[in-house]
Formats: sequence, structure tokens, C-alpha cells
Amino acid sequence: MEAIHGYPAVLPGRQECASSLKNVMDALYVIGGKWKLPLILSLIQSPKRFNHIQNELQAISPKVLAKELKDLELNEFIRRIEEPGSPKTIVYHATAHSLSLKNVLYELGVWGGRHREVIKKSISRPL
Repeated sequence: MEAIHGYPAVLPGRQECASSLKNVMDALYVIGGKWKLPLILSLIQSPKRFNHIQNELQAISPKVLAKELKDLELNEFIRRIEEPGSPKTIVYHATAHSLSLKNVLYELGVWGGRHREVIKKSISRPL
């Protein structure tokens, strides 16, 4: 079989495929949705306060942002740190668990760029 984009085109066995599918489903359950990966990427770049995150992601509502941050904290992707002072300042930090997604996020970005090109070509092709 021929390799595809540098990956061997060897088909996995039934058991390996079922195990892989379960793992992918578990991962998507935790990081799926419109905002989780953009939030993780934002906080991997640097720790941020709530308003800074909201300004960076622009289209996210405060209610949705609060819910997504709580979900990410529950799943140990981020830490919510209260800094001393008056008024109290809360800063969100990426954890080492978030950093474990670095290669996945890179590959997803590469794939997204390739996919964009595929779509551009298909749009420019006459029917």
C-alpha cells in the first residue's frame, strides 16, 4: 500500500480500530465543541484574565466563556488562580495537561490549512 501524507497506508485490525475509536470519542468529549481548543491555545500562549480572553476570542459570550473555563478547569486543562489584592484578580493558566496537546494542535493546524486549500480548489473548479 502507498503512504498518504507521510503516514503508512496500513489498515488497523478490528480490535485496534475499536480501541482507537473509543480513545478518539473520549478525547472529543473532553475537547470537542467550538471554544475549547481555541481557549486552550490562547492560554498556552500566556496566562490571561477573563476579559482578555473574551476580547481575544471576540465572538464568545461571557456566559459561554465562564462555562467553558469551568469545564476546562474540571478536566485539568487550566488552573484558575486568584491573585492577592483589592480588587481580587483571577488569572487563568494552561496546565502541563494542556501542553500535552501541543503536537495535536500543530497537526490540526496543518490539516486545517490543507483542507482550506482543498476547498478553495473545489470552489474555483467549474462544475
